[in-house]
Formats: sequence, structure tokens, C-alpha cells
Amino acid sequence: MAATQASKDLDETAAVQENPPSTASSLTASSDLDDNYHLYKRSDEQEIDPAEYKRVLRKLDLRLVPILFLIYLLQYLDKNGINYASVYGLQKGTNLHGQDYSWLGSIFYFGADVPGYLWAQFPANYALQLLPIGKVVGITTIIWGIILITTPACSSFAGIAVNRFLLGSFEAVVNPAFVLIMSIWYTAAEQPLRLESYYCTNGIATMFGGLIGYAVGHITTGLARWMYVFIIFGSISIALGILALIMLPDLPSTAKFLTDAEKVIAAKRVSVNRQGIKNHHFKKYQMWQTLRDPKTWILFVMATGAQIPNSAITQFTSLVIKSFDVDTLGTQYLQIPGGAIQFLALLGGGIICSRWPNLRCITMIVANTICIIGSGLLVGLPNSNKWGRLVGLWLCFFQGLGFSMSLTMVSSNVAGYTKKQLTAAILFIGYCVGNIIGPQTFRSSEAPHYHSAYIAMLVGYIIKLLAVIMLYIYMSIVNKRRDREAATTGLAAVEEEKEAIELGMHDITELDNKGFRYTL
Repeated sequence: MAATQASKDLDETAAVQENPPSTASSLTASSDLDDNYHLYKRSDEQEIDPAEYKRVLRKLDLRLVPILFLIYLLQYLDKNGINYASVYGLQKGTNLHGQDYSWLGSIFYFGADVPGYLWAQFPANYALQLLPIGKVVGITTIIWGIILITTPACSSFAGIAVNRFLLGSFEAVVNPAFVLIMSIWYTAAEQPLRLESYYCTNGIATMFGGLIGYAVGHITTGLARWMYVFIIFGSISIALGILALIMLPDLPSTAKFLTDAEKVIAAKRVSVNRQGIKNHHFKKYQMWQTLRDPKTWILFVMATGAQIPNSAITQFTSLVIKSFDVDTLGTQYLQIPGGAIQFLALLGGGIICSRWPNLRCITMIVANTICIIGSGLLVGLPNSNKWGRLVGLWLCFFQGLGFSMSLTMVSSNVAGYTKKQLTAAILFIGYCVGNIIGPQTFRSSEAPHYHSAYIAMLVGYIIKLLAVIMLYIYMSIVNKRRDREAATTGLAAVEEEKEAIELGMHDITELDNKGFRYTL
């Protein structure tokens, strides 16, 4: 029955297309051609030494990964600045009362989501398709740094609410941009380690931010201590945005740090993903495919479930730890073990999934199960068991591994550039929905123990686990179905791969490209 349903879903999706081409011989429209198609065709005319592949990969890593690492580190610190500032008088300095602080967490993601359909996610992803991606990332980083550095000027809930809304709107670009960057420059097998190389900064930021928070706690002169958090983070973000504007490349064909021969190799390398590199033409039929594809909505549910617990390990971490009878400075340095767990889990998961590419869903399942255990400890242990509950909170830091692997489901398993960027937008709308819901589960009336929030965390992790299992089953069924169909055609594996790569370079979606296989 499951196989029949998978077949039916694909057939229904195909029914709404505007007759996209299905074979390489039928590809004629110039809008179908990848923006780097000329580089790909040049690679057919020359033999490429495997050693050159490795040399170009190292060159890409040295150029891209440090910039992505630093931007993602600052992005995480910037949006969670209120966590570090919360124990140094933020609420008093901005005249927050009752649920106001919780709403600041939600409002940040309203900036990125609601009315995200009109305001941030879809416009941001459209800009990433139409405009040079490196320039978009650099400019938005500068803008959010400016917004952050003005936060100390806010003296009311209305003022800081607008500030957080705008901050969320511009930071909404980062995650989908980085997902697209992964697919532009790296093969599917290379993506998990590179993605985790920047995503592990969530753990580093938790440790580093805690140390900054600890240092700020020792400032006794000048401005109010909570203000320094935003001034420091905002200033660094502006400088980093300028660096990205200059150094972050857009495409292999326009990368000035690569020679002409290296540009050809860069394009040839990622063509094996069978999904092309970039196509700046918006295609309506791919929009309809996105909406009809079951994977889109499974990823949406995964992201929503995963992010409902997120506020407990970001915005509310200091307050949660403080509820365990810890002094103010202790709320900062006791975040460091959680950050270390997150860092090691992310990097370890990236190494495993790069070494064994079809373990991504299994890795998500394991990480999510650990989070269920951690949130179960928070729900079930008595308030007097301080260390047991603290360990439970630390275990929840495994959630970053599960969510980051779901991003590779977009970069590796969605083809057709319009479809890829729309799928990423919908996934991040789910991300924002979860982050809007999460802070509201921390009711001020339940302070300092927040029992309802811990129950919501447990429910969110369970929803995520069920969605991951569903996605794994669906993609496995489709892969096996296509293997059977390929066997009946008698087409040699090499010929099928060549045909699939050509279709990918003509911006054909994974639903139409029968030579495409999902990475599990």
C-alpha cells in the first residue's frame, strides 16, 4: 500500500505540471539551461585529474567555510542576545512586564515568518534566486548588525518589539541562503560535513556567548550591562558583513578566486548531484510541484516540531538554569556544557553522514530520541533534582543535529532551482512557526519552573521523530520503485547517470528526473 501511495503522489504531482521536458533530447528552452551550463559542457571536452578535484575542493573549503562559519556564529549570537542580556536588567531597562519577554522571542520569528508569506521568507528566497547570493548575504548581514547595535536605544516594549521584528526579517535570509550555497558548491556526499562545519557554531556560540555574558557581568561602569551585549555583537556583525560582501562568491562562473580551469572543475563536480547548480528563472510548474510534493509538508512538520523546544535552549536558557537555584553568573557558565554537547554532536554527525551518506535519517532519529529522553527528564524529575534536570536540559542540545540534517534533505534531495528555494522557504516557515509557539509555552505565571514548556518540548520532539520516520519510508519507497523501473528499461547505469546529470543541468526537478535517487 505504501508503494502504491508513493506512486500515486508522484503521478498527482506530475498532473499539475506545464509539460516539463523529460528527456535530454527534448530540452530546448534557454530558460531551462543552468546558469553554469557552459562550464559543464566545457568539462566534456577535457579529462580532469582526480587530484585536481581534491585541490579545487580544498580551495573552496578555505574560501567558503570560514565565512559561513563566522556569519552563522554571529547570527546565532545576535538573535539570542536577549538571552544573555535577560539576567543583566534587559526587562527593567526596556520596561517589560508579564509575557512581554516571551513575545520578544516570538516577534523575532514573526519577522521571519508571519506575515512571512508577504514579508520575509518568500521574498528572501526569490532574491536569492534572482540576485548574486554572496552579495545578498553580505548586505543583509550589515543591515542586521546596524539594527542590533541600535537595540540599547529601545526603552519600551513597542520599541524593542519593532527592533526584534526587523532583526528577524533580515536574519531570515541566512539559513535558506546557506542551504543553497551548499548545493551550488558541494556534492551531496560532501554537504553534511560542510553544513555541520558552520552549523556547529550553534554550540560554539552557546559556549562563547556564555563567556561574553560572564564577562559583561563584571562591567561596573558606563552603560547598563545589558546594552553591551548588543553593542558588541552588532559591531562585529557589521564588520563581518563587509567581509562577506567582498569575499563570498556567487557562482563558479563568476568566482574571481578560481582560474578558468578551476571554474570548469567546480561546475563539473556538483553536476553529479543531478540537480544543476543555479537557474535564475522562476518556473510556475515547479511552484505547483512544491505544493503537491509530500516531502515539502513532511519537512514543514519536522521543522515545526523541532523548533517548539528551541526557546528552552536559546532565549530562555538563562532563566531555565536560574530556576535550578543557580546564581546569576552560574546561569552563564552552566550553558557551556550544553554548547559543548551541541558542538560535538553536530561535528560528529557531519563526519558520520559524510562517510556514510545514507545514514542521515537514522542520525536524525538517534539525535531526536536523545532529545526525547532529555525533555522527559525535565518533565518527570522533581524540582528538587537540580542536577538531573540540568543534565536533561543539556541532552536537549542534540536537537541541532537533527534539524541541521533536515537542511541537507533540501540541499541534496530537491532539484529544480525554483522548487528548491520554495521548499527551503516552506521549511523555514515551519522553523519560524515552531519558534513562535515555543516562547509562548513559557508562561510567566508558571515561573520559575515552566512545567507546560517542558511538556511542549517533549511533544515537539515526538512530532519531529514521527515525521522523520515518515520521510525515510517515503524516500526509500520512491528509490526502490525507480530502481525497478530502471532495471526493466535495460538502460546501463552509466547511461542513466549521464542522462540524469544532463536533465539536472536543465533545471529538471527530482520528481521528473527518473534517474534521481534520494540520499537517505
